[in-house]
Amino acid sequence: DGRSQLSAYERKRLKNITENAKFFASLQLHESAARLHRIATKRQLPVTKRTKPKKAEEEPVRRRSMRLQRVEPSEIAAPDVSTQPRAEEYPQVPAGPLPMLPEDQMGDSKLTEDLLATWMSISEVTVVTKVLVVLCRYQESLNRMVLSEENIRKVVKYRVCSMAIHPSESIIFLAAGDRNGQIGLWNVDCRSEEGAHSFIAHNDSVNCLHFSPCNPAHLLSLSSDTLRCADVTRAVFDEIYRAEEMSCFDFLGDGSSTAVVGQWSGNILVVDRRTPAASPELSADIGFRRTRTVHVHPVHKQYFMAAGSTNVAVYDIRYLKASKNRPVSTLQGHTKSVASAYFSPVTGHRVVTVCADDKLSSQTSLHRRHNSNTGRWLSRFRAIWDPKQEDCFVVGSMLQPRRIEVFQDTGKLLHTFYNPDCLASVCSINVLHPSRNILVGGNSSGRLHVFKEETTG
Repeated sequence: DGRSQLSAYERKRLKNITENAKFFASLQLHESAARLHRIATKRQLPVTKRTKPKKAEEEPVRRRSMRLQRVEPSEIAAPDVSTQPRAEEYPQVPAGPLPMLPEDQMGDSKLTEDLLATWMSISEVTVVTKVLVVLCRYQESLNRMVLSEENIRKVVKYRVCSMAIHPSESIIFLAAGDRNGQIGLWNVDCRSEEGAHSFIAHNDSVNCLHFSPCNPAHLLSLSSDTLRCADVTRAVFDEIYRAEEMSCFDFLGDGSSTAVVGQWSGNILVVDRRTPAASPELSADIGFRRTRTVHVHPVHKQYFMAAGSTNVAVYDIRYLKASKNRPVSTLQGHTKSVASAYFSPVTGHRVVTVCADDKLSSQTSLHRRHNSNTGRWLSRFRAIWDPKQEDCFVVGSMLQPRRIEVFQDTGKLLHTFYNPDCLASVCSINVLHPSRNILVGGNSSGRLHVFKEETTG
């Protein structure tokens, strides 16, 4: 027997192994594990849940185009869509003359009778006297001009894109055009609510406004598709000319019957008010990709200046032809788009421009740093000369507190118009009275701010 040869320890170990094997066999663990394995590996039947039926009104309606339905458009009735404009839209302005009725008034012109009568009465006297003063006295007059709450009024609904001031020396009478075709008139000396009314004369932005120099009872306005004349004697907006992509205009000659018109496409048009026609007197390609402003020389009326993308050039209207036009003179140095360019008011020997390169420039070698980054919500700055001062101009500012700045053509800052209590917005569009010490600034919400001399008494 091999066991007799084992030691006592080995025999004890084998005995324990045998007893443990008998004990685990009595528990039947292997059979239980096999049975559990068979149960776990059995395929479980899928459980189906009962889905709730959707309500009929919640079921989406499948839309099929007329092409898939294989029917002609004429076989399907057009949906009943309301023709009323949305709250933020103006109704489309029809072609032809329009009655001068305010935008907030239907049919009855009673509310505007006083305003139009005032305009008519101040237009009977058209003599404008320009008196140039020395620089020190000019600065003193600027210091006397202030802004008060009573001289602020919302005249148009949207952003001011153009303004004009009546040359009357007795009453301050203003016109403003906004980006949606509205023209507002304001008698600043009238303190009641009836002192201002607005009219819908165009379908889009009123880019340019001018009272006629020879007859201030006429207010000419230009949008991208229409040139109109508001005749207060007949209470009507006459249509002078209809075209596309018009951007600006100015009067040729002293009679105000002929106008030079710039187009966003870069071309120049000559329009004669005395001969209404579907086509202009002249359409000229001056080689610009875009024309933003045109300005006629104050002395030599045959010359006009056009400003566009990076171009500023002077042309002679007498030699303008359909194409291949050469400028008489060109202003160099603009690297970005030019917003405006204007001759000085008395001699026309000076020119001031505003450019997107953040510089104010003039022919007298002025290159002053000026933030012109107005963004998409503000009208672009235009530097305008003071009609009463040959070498001084006004321009809006992005600085805080909000202000309007007056510069000399040398680049010297002469004066800053500001009032933190009353002026809290950027005035991109400004206009100056031709003979009185009055400055008006228009902002992006349709408000006009009038700086004028304080009356003592």
